[in-house]
Amino acid sequence: MTDNMVDLATLKLRRESLTAQRASGVARVSYDGKMVDYRSIAEIDRAIEALDREIAAAEGRRMVRQVRITATKGL
Repeated sequence: MTDNMVDLATLKLRRESLTAQRASGVARVSYDGKMVDYRSIAEIDRAIEALDREIAAAEGRRMVRQVRITATKGL
């Protein structure tokens, strides 16, 4: 494994840690002896989304996003 490649288990562990910290409202996450401070919940959400993309790539699948647009006449 090279420095740029991280194994799937590590990615999932990081995601679990971020998700737990987000739920608790704490913006400080530690894993593998490292400490990361996030400025906001939105920043944690972006980190989780990035990890989701990395996990999907490591598992050989694509992330599927759907955008639904609805409109009304406003009557």
